[in-house]
Amino acid sequence: MESQIIRPGYLTAHQVASVLGVGLPAVRKLVERGQLAHAGGSVGQPWYDAKAVAALAAKRLSRKAA
Repeated sequence: MESQIIRPGYLTAHQVASVLGVGLPAVRKLVERGQLAHAGGSVGQPWYDAKAVAALAAKRLSRKAA
């Protein structure tokens, strides 16, 4: 269901998974743990703020480098 049209500055769950290098179940776990929040869309097709995803990716990258 990657074909949904979203506003600029937001990412789909598939895009988030790609940016973070994880699968969709891991994206859901990040949301459940409060590390990532829905920023729009619907319950079945949430959107995520691109800046929040970039910050999370940077945090994960710095943790790997340490």
